[in-house]
Amino acid sequence: MARPTTKKDLLEAATINFEKLWQAIDSLPEKALSLEFDFSEDTKKKEAHWKRDKNLRDVLIHLYEWHQLLLNWVESNKKGIKASFLPEPYNWKTYGEMNVKFWEKHQGTQLENAKEMLQKSHKSVLEMIQLFSDDELFSKNVFDWTGTTTLGSYCVSATSSHYDWAIKKLKAHVKKISKE
Repeated sequence: MARPTTKKDLLEAATINFEKLWQAIDSLPEKALSLEFDFSEDTKKKEAHWKRDKNLRDVLIHLYEWHQLLLNWVESNKKGIKASFLPEPYNWKTYGEMNVKFWEKHQGTQLENAKEMLQKSHKSVLEMIQLFSDDELFSKNVFDWTGTTTLGSYCVSATSSHYDWAIKKLKAHVKKISKE
Protein backbone atom coordinates (compact mmCIF):
# COMPACT_ATOMS: atom_id res chain seq x y z
CA MET A 1 0.00 0.00 0.00
CA ALA A 2 1.38 3.41 -1.00
CA ARG A 3 1.92 6.05 1.67
CA PRO A 4 -1.39 7.91 2.09
CA THR A 5 -1.73 11.39 0.60
CA THR A 6 -5.44 11.99 1.27
CA LYS A 7 -7.62 11.79 4.35
CA LYS A 8 -9.59 8.90 2.82
CA ASP A 9 -6.38 6.96 2.12
CA LEU A 10 -5.00 7.76 5.58
CA LEU A 11 -8.12 6.50 7.35
CA GLU A 12 -8.23 3.43 5.12
CA ALA A 13 -4.54 2.58 5.62
CA ALA A 14 -4.80 3.11 9.38
CA THR A 15 -7.88 0.90 9.58
CA ILE A 16 -6.50 -1.86 7.34
CA ASN A 17 -3.12 -2.01 9.06
CA PHE A 18 -4.75 -1.95 12.50
CA GLU A 19 -6.92 -4.89 11.46
CA LYS A 20 -3.83 -6.68 10.13
CA LEU A 21 -2.10 -6.05 13.46
CA TRP A 22 -4.98 -7.65 15.37
CA GLN A 23 -5.06 -10.56 12.94
CA ALA A 24 -1.33 -11.05 13.61
CA ILE A 25 -1.94 -10.88 17.36
CA ASP A 26 -4.87 -13.29 17.22
CA SER A 27 -2.82 -15.77 15.21
CA LEU A 28 0.14 -15.76 17.61
CA PRO A 29 0.84 -19.24 18.91
CA GLU A 30 0.73 -19.63 22.70
CA LYS A 31 4.50 -20.14 22.65
CA ALA A 32 4.94 -16.66 21.14
CA LEU A 33 3.08 -15.12 24.06
CA SER A 34 5.02 -16.97 26.72
CA LEU A 35 8.54 -16.47 25.37
CA GLU A 36 10.32 -13.12 25.59
CA PHE A 37 11.36 -11.42 22.39
CA ASP A 38 15.06 -12.00 21.86
CA PHE A 39 16.71 -10.78 18.70
CA SER A 40 20.20 -10.50 20.18
CA GLU A 41 21.68 -13.06 17.78
CA ASP A 42 20.39 -11.30 14.66
CA THR A 43 23.10 -8.86 13.62
CA LYS A 44 20.75 -7.18 11.14
CA LYS A 45 18.44 -6.04 13.93
CA LYS A 46 20.56 -3.20 15.28
CA GLU A 47 17.90 -0.59 16.12
CA ALA A 48 17.26 -0.04 19.83
CA HIS A 49 13.66 -1.28 19.69
CA TRP A 50 14.83 -4.83 18.92
CA LYS A 51 16.42 -4.89 22.39
CA ARG A 52 13.82 -2.74 24.18
CA ASP A 53 10.56 -4.55 23.51
CA LYS A 54 10.44 -7.91 25.27
CA ASN A 55 6.85 -8.98 24.60
CA LEU A 56 3.55 -8.15 22.93
CA ARG A 57 2.55 -5.77 25.73
CA ASP A 58 5.68 -3.68 25.14
CA VAL A 59 4.88 -3.35 21.43
CA LEU A 60 1.25 -2.40 22.07
CA ILE A 61 2.18 0.14 24.72
CA HIS A 62 4.71 1.70 22.37
CA LEU A 63 1.95 2.22 19.79
CA TYR A 64 -0.40 3.56 22.46
CA GLU A 65 2.13 6.08 23.76
CA TRP A 66 2.82 7.37 20.24
CA HIS A 67 -0.92 7.82 19.78
CA GLN A 68 -0.89 9.87 22.97
CA LEU A 69 1.95 12.01 21.64
CA LEU A 70 -0.04 12.74 18.48
CA LEU A 71 -3.33 13.38 20.25
CA ASN A 72 -1.82 15.65 22.92
CA TRP A 73 0.23 17.57 20.37
CA VAL A 74 -2.72 18.24 18.08
CA GLU A 75 -5.06 19.11 20.97
CA SER A 76 -2.60 21.56 22.54
CA ASN A 77 -1.79 23.33 19.31
CA LYS A 78 -5.44 23.53 18.25
CA LYS A 79 -6.12 25.29 21.57
CA GLY A 80 -3.34 27.77 20.82
CA ILE A 81 -0.95 26.23 23.33
CA LYS A 82 2.34 25.91 21.45
CA ALA A 83 3.64 22.37 21.87
CA SER A 84 6.26 20.26 20.16
CA PHE A 85 5.38 16.76 19.03
CA LEU A 86 8.06 15.31 21.30
CA PRO A 87 7.79 16.47 24.90
CA GLU A 88 10.68 18.18 26.68
CA PRO A 89 13.49 17.26 27.08
CA TYR A 90 13.34 14.99 24.00
CA ASN A 91 14.07 15.75 20.37
CA TRP A 92 14.44 13.68 17.21
CA LYS A 93 18.01 12.76 18.22
CA THR A 94 17.00 11.59 21.71
CA TYR A 95 13.52 10.16 21.22
CA GLY A 96 14.92 6.67 21.79
CA GLU A 97 15.37 7.65 25.44
CA MET A 98 11.72 8.70 25.52
CA ASN A 99 10.72 5.29 24.15
CA VAL A 100 12.66 3.66 26.99
CA LYS A 101 10.77 5.85 29.49
CA PHE A 102 7.49 4.68 27.95
CA TRP A 103 8.71 1.09 28.28
CA GLU A 104 9.68 1.62 31.93
CA LYS A 105 6.39 3.36 32.72
CA HIS A 106 4.36 0.34 31.57
CA GLN A 107 6.25 -2.61 32.99
CA GLY A 108 3.35 -3.09 35.40
CA THR A 109 0.67 -2.80 32.69
CA GLN A 110 -1.11 -6.07 31.99
CA LEU A 111 -1.38 -7.30 28.39
CA GLU A 112 -5.18 -7.11 28.42
CA ASN A 113 -5.03 -3.50 29.60
CA ALA A 114 -2.49 -2.68 26.89
CA LYS A 115 -4.84 -4.14 24.28
CA GLU A 116 -7.76 -2.05 25.56
CA MET A 117 -5.65 1.10 25.76
CA LEU A 118 -4.47 0.68 22.18
CA GLN A 119 -7.97 -0.04 20.88
CA LYS A 120 -9.25 3.17 22.50
CA SER A 121 -6.33 5.32 21.39
CA HIS A 122 -6.59 4.06 17.81
CA LYS A 123 -10.26 5.05 17.79
CA SER A 124 -9.40 8.47 19.23
CA VAL A 125 -6.75 9.05 16.56
CA LEU A 126 -9.19 8.16 13.77
CA GLU A 127 -11.78 10.52 15.27
CA MET A 128 -9.16 13.28 15.47
CA ILE A 129 -8.15 12.74 11.82
CA GLN A 130 -11.81 13.09 10.81
CA LEU A 131 -11.76 16.69 12.11
CA PHE A 132 -9.30 17.80 9.43
CA SER A 133 -9.64 18.36 5.69
CA ASP A 134 -7.36 16.89 3.03
CA ASP A 135 -5.59 20.25 2.76
CA GLU A 136 -5.11 20.52 6.52
CA LEU A 137 -3.69 17.02 6.63
CA PHE A 138 -1.54 16.93 3.51
CA SER A 139 -0.64 20.47 2.45
CA LYS A 140 2.56 21.97 3.81
CA ASN A 141 2.58 25.18 5.82
CA VAL A 142 -1.07 24.94 6.85
CA PHE A 143 -0.17 24.84 10.53
CA ASP A 144 2.94 26.56 11.84
CA TRP A 145 3.24 23.91 14.55
CA THR A 146 3.86 21.08 12.04
CA GLY A 147 7.04 22.72 10.76
CA THR A 148 8.12 21.48 7.36
CA THR A 149 6.12 18.25 7.70
CA THR A 150 2.41 17.84 7.08
CA LEU A 151 0.01 16.88 9.83
CA GLY A 152 -0.98 13.89 7.72
CA SER A 153 2.59 12.65 7.69
CA TYR A 154 2.64 12.62 11.50
CA CYS A 155 -0.68 10.75 11.44
CA VAL A 156 0.63 8.16 8.97
CA SER A 157 3.71 7.64 11.12
CA ALA A 158 1.64 7.15 14.28
CA THR A 159 -0.86 4.80 12.64
CA SER A 160 -0.43 2.72 9.49
CA SER A 161 3.36 2.88 9.34
CA HIS A 162 3.71 2.14 13.03
CA TYR A 163 1.25 -0.73 12.81
CA ASP A 164 3.30 -2.16 9.96
CA TRP A 165 6.41 -1.90 12.17
CA ALA A 166 4.62 -3.82 14.94
CA ILE A 167 3.43 -6.54 12.56
CA LYS A 168 6.96 -7.06 11.27
CA LYS A 169 8.25 -7.31 14.82
CA LEU A 170 5.64 -9.90 15.78
CA LYS A 171 6.35 -11.93 12.65
CA ALA A 172 10.08 -11.82 13.37
CA HIS A 173 9.43 -13.13 16.88
CA VAL A 174 7.26 -15.98 15.61
CA LYS A 175 9.81 -16.86 12.95
CA LYS A 176 12.62 -16.91 15.51
CA ILE A 177 10.83 -19.09 18.04
CA SER A 178 9.63 -21.51 15.38
CA LYS A 179 13.30 -22.32 14.71
CA GLU A 180 13.93 -23.16 18.36
